[in-house]
Amino acid sequence: MQKISPFLWFDGKAEEAMNFYTSIFKDAKVGNVMRYGDAGPGPKGSVMSATFQLHGQDFIALNGGPQFSFTPAISFFVNCETQEEVDELWGKFSEGGEPQGCGWIKDKFGLCWQIIPTILGELLQDKDAAKAQRVMQAMMKMSKIDSALLKQAYEQQ
Repeated sequence: MQKISPFLWFDGKAEEAMNFYTSIFKDAKVGNVMRYGDAGPGPKGSVMSATFQLHGQDFIALNGGPQFSFTPAISFFVNCETQEEVDELWGKFSEGGEPQGCGWIKDKFGLCWQIIPTILGELLQDKDAAKAQRVMQAMMKMSKIDSALLKQAYEQQ
């Protein structure tokens, strides 16, 4: 087990969330599922916590109750090699989710993800400040990041 793992608090939907996330990513594994026993505090047999992996990253999901919810202050950055990967992930997270701006999307559980093509970082780090600025301006107008539009903004004269 890795030393530091994201620990996600859900209100009764930890197992559903784990199954959703592991269905989205190709390199994903379901780990252990712990269920409440006679001592509770949840109903006997219901999921207390679950572990899973996404691309080698361990996650822990807890059914902790309604006391806390996710905010965009914490998000998961997904580095996508191609526009096709961006489109695929965006489509899956859109199911019951809510698109935000600049490549961010809130999933149906309220957790935020950043679905970002690698080319964005490359273009934003260009030594030509005018090109990088045009890319930034284009990105700021997008919900889902479109690599072709980023390249178009970069190449403008």
